[in-house]
Amino acid sequence: MSNPQPGTAGATRTCPHCRETILESAVVCPACRHKLHFTDAASATATPASVPLRVEGSFRNPVDGGAWEYSMVLTIRDERGEEIARKLVGVGAMRPDEQRTFTLSVEMNPAAAGGKRMWH
Repeated sequence: MSNPQPGTAGATRTCPHCRETILESAVVCPACRHKLHFTDAASATATPASVPLRVEGSFRNPVDGGAWEYSMVLTIRDERGEEIARKLVGVGAMRPDEQRTFTLSVEMNPAAAGGKRMWH
């Protein structure tokens, strides 16, 4: 997978707060939710234009069961089914009668039309 040139749709940068890789156009880091500063802040939006996918699910470890371990893995595939990203999101363990809820959401915004945003 190639990384687009700075200033183009899909270009990425590192969040200065949490060090996650985020979109260059992000106003708020989706990982740590810290605000990011632009010199062109008036044209930026912090709210997604749409959330075309949101899935939430829970599971509970049975009371009479032993401890369970889990791994949360996220995989992104392109239109040909080829894997373009795979990320271990988190791991953990649950004692009997504990519950975990997982939420996956995809937030989408139109790419900035030809304009570079300058970070400071």
